[in-house]
This record gives sequence, C-alpha cells and structure tokens, in this order.
Amino acid sequence: MDILKRRFKTLLSEVNVHIFRPLYHSIDWAQPLIGIKGQRGVGKTTLMLQRIKETDPRGENSFYVSLDNLWFADHNLIEMAEILVADGVTNLYLDEVHRMPGWERQIKNLYDLYPELHVVFTSSSLLVIDHSIGDLSRRVSMYILPGLSFREFLTFEGIDSPLDKLSLSDILYSHETIAPSVAAKIDVISLFNQYMKKGYYPFYKSMNLGDYYGRLERMVSTVIDFDIPAVESRIDYETLLKAKRLVSIISGSLPYIPNMVTLAGLMGTNRAQLLKLFDLLNRAGVIREIFAEANSPKSLAKPQKVLLNNSSLMSALDSPKTGAEREATFASLLSVDHEVNFAKNGDFIVDGRYLFEVGGKGKGFAQIRNIPDSFVVADEIEFGFGNKIPLWIFGFLY
Repeated sequence: MDILKRRFKTLLSEVNVHIFRPLYHSIDWAQPLIGIKGQRGVGKTTLMLQRIKETDPRGENSFYVSLDNLWFADHNLIEMAEILVADGVTNLYLDEVHRMPGWERQIKNLYDLYPELHVVFTSSSLLVIDHSIGDLSRRVSMYILPGLSFREFLTFEGIDSPLDKLSLSDILYSHETIAPSVAAKIDVISLFNQYMKKGYYPFYKSMNLGDYYGRLERMVSTVIDFDIPAVESRIDYETLLKAKRLVSIISGSLPYIPNMVTLAGLMGTNRAQLLKLFDLLNRAGVIREIFAEANSPKSLAKPQKVLLNNSSLMSALDSPKTGAEREATFASLLSVDHEVNFAKNGDFIVDGRYLFEVGGKGKGFAQIRNIPDSFVVADEIEFGFGNKIPLWIFGFLY
C-alpha cells in the first residue's frame, strides 16, 4: 500500500494545472459516483489529478490509483478502501478500471458499503466499459472525454484562443463576421493543418511526431488484440487479423463506402461478421460509422460511409486521402454534441436538418444547390461567404 501512496504523491506533484479540458468544468463533482470514459490518451488521468490538485492540494483526503498496478494481483478495492477510509480519505479516484476483473461489482460494493466515499473512475476501453457496466449504470453519472478540439489545440500550443466556444448556430449564421476576426490574429490555415495531422490527442506535446504516431498505431493494436476479445470471448485469432485488415482497407479509402458483398469476398467472411467487426471498431473509437438516419439499431445496419475516428489517427496509419481527412475531422468535431448521419445529396446531414458538403477551397454547390439549410464546408480558406464556411471554424464547437 505504501508503494501506491508514493506513486500517487509523485503524480500529484507533477500534474499540470494550467490547462483544463472543458469537460472538467461540466462534471458535477458532487455526485457520489462518477465515471469518465474516452479513448486512450485523451487526458482522463490528468483530469482526475487536476481535480485533486485543485480541491486537495496535498492529497490528504483524496487518493488516486491505477488499477493496472501489480498491487491488485493480491488485493481488491474493498481491502484498499478499508485502509483509506480509516486514514480519512473521502474521495477515491480509480484509473483504468477495466484492467481489474469484476471491477463493476467491486465498485458497486464500494458504493453500497462506503456511502461517505466519493468515487470517480475512468476507463480507456470503451468496449469493456459499455459491455460491463450493467446495473452500475443506474448509480453512476457517466461522462465522455473526447479528443482535443482545434480551440483546445491552440491553447496547448500556447496560443490564447481568439474565440470562446461557438454554437452550431453561431457558425452557420455568423461565420462571415467571426472568421475574419480570427484570421487577423493567427495563421489559422497553417495551425489547423497542424491540428489535423497531430492535434487530437494531448500527449502529442510530450513526444516527437514519429513516436506519437507509433503510439497511436499501438493503441489500435491494443483495441483489436485485447479490448475486442475482452467483450467477445468466442472471437478467434483469424477474426482479429480480419479486423486489422479492415482498418487497413478503411485507412486507404476516400472515404470508405462499404460494399458488403465485395468486402466479404475480399476478406473471406460473411456479412454478419463484417457488421460485427464494423460495430466493435466503431464503439472502440478506431473508426466512425456514418449511418442513414432511419437505421436502427445501428449494430444490425450497414453503415453508408466509414471513416477513421479522427485525422490524427489517419496520419498515424499513413492514410493518404485528403478528402477523407477533411470528412473525418468534420465528423469528429460535430459528433461530440450533434447527431451526424449520411446524406444522399452531400456528405453529411446533422441533427436531421443541416446538410453539409465537405471539400477543398474550390468546392462549389453543385451537389446541394437549392436544398434548404445546405452548406459547403471548405478546407484551406480563412473565411467564407454566405453558405460556404471554412472547415477550421467548426473546431470551436467545444
């Protein structure tokens, strides 16, 4: 136990409290049980340690631990809680809970046995957390931490954000006023290009670009080799290889429009298994399925379009397709607070109303002309006019 305490104190002393993710201020920290999920590397550990540093700087009444620590090979959460509560701890922060077998049952026991103990937990395995949470879902306040927005990326680069968070309505109907004011202050096109290449995961700041991309590649492998088998016990090695091949096919497409018959023949599988792999990779945050609005439940439907989850992941997997990069960026930014679906005319329909065609600076309105609430989203332009909007400004949605 002393090893865990020393590790906690070291991490607390090193945590940065100068930059806070927006989610930090949205969490109702007074709730007795809080869960935070998100892809590996988006900043969940830092967020918890920042909370401790802000409210209990010396860590006297708080405790942080990652459940992948070897200490838990011979101990469980209840044993640890008995010791901590006796020491006066009232706030317990548990990182990477999916690494402990039966974690959801143990946290439920903590909730029932120690009502005075506030518990915050995180998981980087989106598949495991959704698969296992079960009855705990009625007790927990659950939050999702996405990757960085362009607005946050500017802050990480040491640039004071020229804008506060914008609403979608602000962007659609006031961009002609907003965008020029930003372009006058920063080299917005160069910075947005940097964001698309590397800026989705905060840890890009701590390593060179080659190491950063290498870590992203390993993250994808971890999802396929460990997270998927954790929720699909009957899955075999050959199927996992097919999942990796599927990611490779998607990363090389502009963007990927799945033909299930052709793809099944190419991969030596059937439609049902393909849909299952698509669904698992989508829920794990590796790919992003874009469905027609009417499809439900989505796990049984064929996606109309498939992208990698974000453009940083595309760069790491050496995807050369500029059009897919733009669409992946747009979809990742809009999907945080809005519903993004496939559109027959144009690329996306958002919230069942707004139609968007995404492209380069020369993109015109040919495909969406005379359609109400339709917009062209163009990359490589500082500011737009009318219903033609720069892509970068959607990076201020959160």
